[in-house]
Amino acid sequence: MEGNEHYVRQILNTLRADPSGVALVHRDTPVIAGDLADSITSAAEAMRGSGVGVGSVVGILTDPNTPATLVARYAANLLGATVVHLFGVNAANPSDLLSAEAQGGIVAEALPAMVVVDAANLERARAIREVPSVRPVLSGLGELGHDVIDLTDSPAGAFRPDAARDGDTAVVTFSSGSTGRPKGTAWSFRVKADMVAASARRAQKATALVTAPLTHSNGFVADDVLVSGGTVVLLPGFDETEVLRSVARYQVNRLAVSAPQLYALADHPETTRTDLSSVRDLFYTGVAASPERVAVAEKVFGSVLMQVYGTSETNIISWLIAGEHTDAGLRATVGRPLEWLRVTIRDPQDERVLPTGETGEVWVNSPWRMDHYWNDPEQTARTVRDGWIRTGDVGHLDDAGYLHLHGRLAGVIKTNGIKVYPVAVERSLLDHPDVAEAAVFGVENSDRVERIHAVVVLREGAGAGPEDLRQHVSSHLSPNHAPADIELRSSLPLIGFGKPDKLRLRADAMARREATHGE
Repeated sequence: MEGNEHYVRQILNTLRADPSGVALVHRDTPVIAGDLADSITSAAEAMRGSGVGVGSVVGILTDPNTPATLVARYAANLLGATVVHLFGVNAANPSDLLSAEAQGGIVAEALPAMVVVDAANLERARAIREVPSVRPVLSGLGELGHDVIDLTDSPAGAFRPDAARDGDTAVVTFSSGSTGRPKGTAWSFRVKADMVAASARRAQKATALVTAPLTHSNGFVADDVLVSGGTVVLLPGFDETEVLRSVARYQVNRLAVSAPQLYALADHPETTRTDLSSVRDLFYTGVAASPERVAVAEKVFGSVLMQVYGTSETNIISWLIAGEHTDAGLRATVGRPLEWLRVTIRDPQDERVLPTGETGEVWVNSPWRMDHYWNDPEQTARTVRDGWIRTGDVGHLDDAGYLHLHGRLAGVIKTNGIKVYPVAVERSLLDHPDVAEAAVFGVENSDRVERIHAVVVLREGAGAGPEDLRQHVSSHLSPNHAPADIELRSSLPLIGFGKPDKLRLRADAMARREATHGE
């Protein structure tokens, strides 16, 4: 590998440097740094004894936000094996389990030599192991059964970190694609090593609270915190009360949430009564945020907000830093692109670079991008162009270099002769005092005419109706932007870091239309 040393070895060096420090907190139980390092090297030796090495694939089917998930990834990667996360595709909700059929499909495609499991997922792992043509070895951290190898059996010192090897692909993370078929983004050992080395150089020791799955972008967060000598506090998911309790108890100074979760924290009655003085970085991401809701959050939390924009394929693209949140105009952007990458806006048809101010597709060239889609050369060819990633997002750059997002390229709604960007309508709905969450998308009627649909979650006790919300959008934007249909729900289904599952919502809307024979 060129440049930096193996990324897991960098993390192990930090853990060994302060072996009595607290590396993880899980279910209010601390995991000491030295013990975590021992668990990783012990598991690596046990895997090596089972034939895992460079070129092998190791599947991980454990509850995402547990020490086992990190230990399994680090151990397999120490041997140069590729880790494939099998649990789910939801980047926001750790409890969102893929179906056995979907997991079996990934196993049949990846052909893992080993699958690491925990007690909660053991029966599922035994079932998907029966996929024709592949019977991976099952393993776990502890005694789980006669057919499961105990990765804690080997001595911690039997595997020396200087024996670490690099393969090609380090980690494959699946996300829900625009077609509904999971897409596996493949991250190389080189990128993982570069990112961890950059974190080590910054040496920003932190106590970070993680509520989104370690199998997705928060896996990078864990690497960053651990290599800097910090502590990762793991929660099984996002719950406002539990987040506030944990921040106060563990003096958390770094927290990442989705934009809707930020709104929920800002509105929670316990927030103003909780000691949040330790928080220095409150990152929010996932969807284009409402400037008005962010302004409320900035008043509640102070000058600690950091908006982050990125994709599964590129990692972070841009951010709006804390001091910029007092500017109403800047709150409508996703900040400036990071200095070590390039962003261009291109015509979706001929791919030419567009001038400043013109709207088109966002393209990104970053040293910390994915290599390819796992076993999908056609999708890779459509997305990766000479080092550039086509994000599928629509936006423009202004004269000051700030990036404005308008929605997804595939999600632009053509109605009444104009293009309507769903993000604009969603932001307008979120500006209504009764609205907590909103998702906007297009649905064709029987005449193949596309109409605007919205699914809205109201704040507790709110009484706004669909017509009230239509009038609100019409007066704030235009009558052409007002949704033809507004459905009120108690919650939105999510597929990403706060991203509504619009495929599912669109299918529901079409089924509802067909059932009523209405338009």
